[in-house]
Amino acid sequence: MDRGVSGANDFIRVCDYRGRMVPPDPDQPRDEGQRLHALAELAVLDTPVETEFDDLTALAASSLGVESAAISLIDHDRQWFKSRVNLPFVETPRDIAFCHYTVEQRDLLVVQDATRDPRFCNNPLVTADGGIRFYAGAPLILEDASCVGSLCIIDSTPRAEFDQKSADLLKGLARLVSCMLIARRNRLRGDIATKVINATSDAVVAADREGKIVLLNGGAEDLFGRPASEMLGKSIEVLMPERYRDGHQSRLEQVKALGPTGELRKFAELPVQTADGGELLTDVSLARWGDLGGVGGFAAIFRDIRDRKALETDRNHARNQLDAIVANLPSLLFVKDLSTRKYVLVNEKACDLMGLPESEIIGRSDRELFGSTGEQFEQRDLKAAQINRPFRYESTFIGKDGRSFDIRTTRIVMDGPDRPGQYVLGVGEDMTDFRRTEAEKKRLARYDDLTGLLNRTSLSELLADYVGEGTPFAMLCVNLDRFKAVNEQFGQSAGDAVLQEIGTRLQILCGAQGTIARVGGDEFVVLLKGDRLEMRTVQLAQKIVSIAAAPIVASGTFCHIGASVGAAFFPDDAGFPQALRDRVELALHRAKKEGGGRVCLFDATLDAQVRERRMLESDLRTAINRGDIVLHYQPVMSARTGMVSSVEALARWEHETRGPISPEVFIALAEDSGLIDELGRKLIFRACSDMLAMPETMRVAVNLSPQQFKSGELVSTVREALKRTGLAPNRLQLEVTERLVIENTQETFAQLEELRSLGIQILMDDFGVGHSSLSYFQMFPFDKVKIDKSFIADIETSKTARAIVEAVIGLGRQLSMGIVAEGVECQEQNAVLSELGCTHLQGYFFSRPMPLEEIAQFVAKNAHAVPLPLAPPRRARGFSGEMRSVSSTTG
Repeated sequence: MDRGVSGANDFIRVCDYRGRMVPPDPDQPRDEGQRLHALAELAVLDTPVETEFDDLTALAASSLGVESAAISLIDHDRQWFKSRVNLPFVETPRDIAFCHYTVEQRDLLVVQDATRDPRFCNNPLVTADGGIRFYAGAPLILEDASCVGSLCIIDSTPRAEFDQKSADLLKGLARLVSCMLIARRNRLRGDIATKVINATSDAVVAADREGKIVLLNGGAEDLFGRPASEMLGKSIEVLMPERYRDGHQSRLEQVKALGPTGELRKFAELPVQTADGGELLTDVSLARWGDLGGVGGFAAIFRDIRDRKALETDRNHARNQLDAIVANLPSLLFVKDLSTRKYVLVNEKACDLMGLPESEIIGRSDRELFGSTGEQFEQRDLKAAQINRPFRYESTFIGKDGRSFDIRTTRIVMDGPDRPGQYVLGVGEDMTDFRRTEAEKKRLARYDDLTGLLNRTSLSELLADYVGEGTPFAMLCVNLDRFKAVNEQFGQSAGDAVLQEIGTRLQILCGAQGTIARVGGDEFVVLLKGDRLEMRTVQLAQKIVSIAAAPIVASGTFCHIGASVGAAFFPDDAGFPQALRDRVELALHRAKKEGGGRVCLFDATLDAQVRERRMLESDLRTAINRGDIVLHYQPVMSARTGMVSSVEALARWEHETRGPISPEVFIALAEDSGLIDELGRKLIFRACSDMLAMPETMRVAVNLSPQQFKSGELVSTVREALKRTGLAPNRLQLEVTERLVIENTQETFAQLEELRSLGIQILMDDFGVGHSSLSYFQMFPFDKVKIDKSFIADIETSKTARAIVEAVIGLGRQLSMGIVAEGVECQEQNAVLSELGCTHLQGYFFSRPMPLEEIAQFVAKNAHAVPLPLAPPRRARGFSGEMRSVSSTTG
């Protein structure tokens, strides 16, 4: 779908802690674990309605002219709406959420018509009455680059376009939502004052305007000997000696009368009462807290004067500890005076990196210490002061002793005792080892760990360079023929040894004339330049096949493998890298298909056939997804009553440009391309659903492909189709061919038994044309056997055909199986088959396959039929070439 409103390089911005927009850090990981952690830290899931989010969501809906809008958050397995407009539900499973795709691609997602989008056309949010047609969602990205959800707009009417102005508006509103979520989270975490209160040894007590305690920190619990859980909600009077309580209420009323800006009286000393009834003399300071709107009260800081000296000692001890921590911090730390630009503090790590003792650093500036390089350091200090937020910079630093370091320093401006912004604090990380490791990782990223050859990434870059140069070259793809068997028989260590040996042999063989890469498990690529390219390529490829065939010693045993080689040439076979790769893969596929140990060059004629098949496969995939494969039904007549006893479902595909595609073609293609399970599942559901429009006595026969038995999902698919459609199991018949039974008899019969246990009838189709074995009937009691039409066509003229038909009918009679004759095209065949005792008849003599509406009319007209006549002389016109598909739910 053409999104038309946003590119892959859109600049996504998030909010910092001050509400300003900053770009996400590209080095931050973006895995699902981090994303869910960031979402959990917001603490917003399953929270009550908040007006600010509802207002913004309503603004998005009205501004963009849609029915619905929502702030959607994507949890591990669900989508939850923080706010929503005109949506009847508060959450959905994640796997049906449109916003899941927005989160996955981390970009604006626009779905102009969900019914035409293969990702959403079958989504229950789309297929429901009044379901989603138009959707646009902008990602909600936090400051750590985590995408937690989206701001989405929804409408039940498709939109032909979604212009850039609307897209920019939606993304802008989404960024605002991200800022709101971050601000909300920060409010929940509390501010610096709360942390200081909890960390200080001073006692801090806060009360509301009525004098009830609302906060009691750990210092207060220690000072008063009372736990916070006991004190919260009680009057502040409980902390006062008895003699002060009588006048407390009047003093409180006086303070309240002063208003929110009135001056409070500050007491230098005040006795307080402890839990044991004793008194302590404290220093106390009072301050207001809260806002001007009536919310708030008074806060007090108490300090026990008797312990002041001990407290000072403790503080000195804590200061010494802090000094020790700073001195031994593994990161470098420095503090400079911004006005003088001189150092006032450095730790041991900083001294070590600078190559100077502390005594030579303190009191001097960077310019004095490092000359012109120091001027750059001072410029970064000024930059930190200008932006008023942490400033990070990474550079290479050469100390006085000549050592070189990669240092990443974060600078932040701090207030000092003399003035605001007096100091700049710097904390630096030694990134030297990390950068060396990173460089080594980048080097290793270009080479295969196991063989030391170039890897796929390096090969892609090299191909692009070669093509850019325009110099002709050959590309050879080498694939080992029996590598999987080595892995399975001798283990992975043996497989690794084989790959290493093959890599070594290729290097020795190619030498300087070619470039070698390992691009997959057992796949290697050789690039060859120079003159006489085709001749040298063929010679090299043949040598590769030869050296790969030589035994390899691995895990104490001889491994015999081999190799197939496909080759193509630039620019003769392809003009750009991906096309050249495709051509080489086609050549390699042909070499493998011819038995391995072969060399094949790309052949344009064969490529055209493959491309034609791939195009048809792509069209088939689309047709299956859109439901373009339909069912027609051919009646099966009862020889005794002349009435329709059942119908057979036959798959039909009318291609948009090619016209009707033969079932034999598209069913075989579905089997080869792995589409047969999906096609079979849809057509089983369609057949069961269609039968609900037919009389309750009518059964439908559905053919099964051998491939459907291999997936292990056939029984559950049939069970689900019956459950969802409500069709009685005895109205469903499943047809299998002798080919299916032969390929895996035990596994096939086990699944057939399970299907039979559901109440479904099992039929053997095309009996007599495969490797027919009467033992099948002993192993599994089929309900019906369908005689192949090749016998029916010759029944009037061939004694052998007639004898075979008579034998099958007799066998069916003895085993209580119904016998269906397929391909009946004239009255003479009808008469002979009825006379021989065939129980059911099917063919163009009675009817061609018809759509559901027509077959329903045919069945209704046939409801009161009489037994079929035995002797009309005229031969009916039929289509003897009618092909039945051998597929799940096809015939």
